[in-house]
Amino acid sequence: MTNHQPMALVREKLIERTAKKLEENHMTAYYAPTLEDARKLVQELLPKGCTVACGGSMTLSEAGIMDLLRSGDYEFYDREAVPQEEVDLVLRKAFFADCYLTSCNAVTEQGELYNVDGNANRVAAMTYGPKSVICVVGYNKIVPDLEAAVARVEQVAAPANAVRLHRKTPCTVTGRCEDCHSPDRICCTTVIHRQQRVPGRIKVILVGEELGY
Repeated sequence: MTNHQPMALVREKLIERTAKKLEENHMTAYYAPTLEDARKLVQELLPKGCTVACGGSMTLSEAGIMDLLRSGDYEFYDREAVPQEEVDLVLRKAFFADCYLTSCNAVTEQGELYNVDGNANRVAAMTYGPKSVICVVGYNKIVPDLEAAVARVEQVAAPANAVRLHRKTPCTVTGRCEDCHSPDRICCTTVIHRQQRVPGRIKVILVGEELGY
């Protein structure tokens, strides 16, 4: 047994437990050991020619999925490819897409998806509209419960994303949530997906590597 095998076993058991709970909550769970496996799985789940949209996500970029969406095999509603005055229209078109891709701020071991948004376009599309939603989630975002999910967003995801997006918020200075009222605040809407009314509409790919914030 190598030095890495014990941790690999712990990681795989964590993903296995979480996947089982996601399935109980009528969300389809997949395990992708590597980034390449995750990208290939997304490709298998996306029929060529389908309409796709996505939320802003470091995970999708790191896994090479943004490149896949821009490959020409899909009709991609790409908000980064249009003038600023057309972004809102692209965001609204996402509700009519065949598939919506995103990551999650946290996934609990009870099979709950926890997400916090600024504009709420991402959590809105996850909740209703697109026929299929694919969430790509690194194992580093799996947490024991909702309390840990809140802590993860406040202490990791929100400050890191605020820095990435060049927001003028207190958390970019302190490195933790200050529950601010800044006009640049990115933590405005919180959504918890506990169960899906349409079984399998939400698909969660749990990746055996660290991804995103």
